[in-house]
Amino acid sequence: MYELLKNLDRRWIFLMMGLAVGVPILFDLQFPETATQMTKNVYDAIEELPRGSRVLMAWDYDPSTEGELGPMATEFTRHCCERGHKLYYLTLVPVGPQMIEKSIDTVIRTNFPAYTYGEDYVNLGYKSGYEGVIKVIVTNLRGLYTTDARGTNIDQIPMCKDVANIQDMDLVVNVSGAYPGTKEWVQYAVTPFPDKIRMVAGVTGVQAPLFYPYVPKQLIGMLSAIKGAAEYETLVNKAYDGGVMDKKFMEANRRMGPQLVAHLLMIGLIITGNWVYFMQRRLEKQAA
Repeated sequence: MYELLKNLDRRWIFLMMGLAVGVPILFDLQFPETATQMTKNVYDAIEELPRGSRVLMAWDYDPSTEGELGPMATEFTRHCCERGHKLYYLTLVPVGPQMIEKSIDTVIRTNFPAYTYGEDYVNLGYKSGYEGVIKVIVTNLRGLYTTDARGTNIDQIPMCKDVANIQDMDLVVNVSGAYPGTKEWVQYAVTPFPDKIRMVAGVTGVQAPLFYPYVPKQLIGMLSAIKGAAEYETLVNKAYDGGVMDKKFMEANRRMGPQLVAHLLMIGLIITGNWVYFMQRRLEKQAA
């Protein structure tokens, strides 16, 4: 066995990794997820809001991070719609409007046709300025947003008439791919107004360690990468699937399959490589 593993052609390893990723995708393998406390906090923050609450949906990501963040955005939208909340979409990222439209098209228009634009949800679109936008709208929304993404004056949009700034929101939900994103919302919205603004976030795996210190004071909870999205999906689906599971609400769990199998293979290869190394050293000492 030692000689076989010592001289193993690396192409076998490439093949094993290809199978580890490909087989779960081909056979749609999914594994049970157990939610962490941070994920439960995100779920509870939305679940416990009274029906009809105002939720700011800050979609600060683009196609480069959609693999991790897209399922979060889908599930955030679904959960808020299930609870009957009013959704205010905006983005600080130039390609963000496409991500907003995707959430609206795939969830609201498809699964919640009773939701009415201007009364139950609104798309305020993109504004340039990065964190400067947050600094303005935290006290004066109309200082920057005079119209929605369609060009309609927001004073003519029923759900916007009584909104002066984002302190009027009951919750901020931020999906963050990089800069600007969760860090800027925490620094320029939550921190100056800790008693007014409550926030949850979904972030990439690379960002997550930077934001752990913000939980639970500045951030009520946080979803980390596709794992956090899968945990959140599990909680929402358990509460609202109604016996009919829509595949788009299982996307994070589906994406976790190949990731889990590939990681197990990597761990196995690391253990095997170390065993071969120490066996080689042992045999060299015996031969000396």
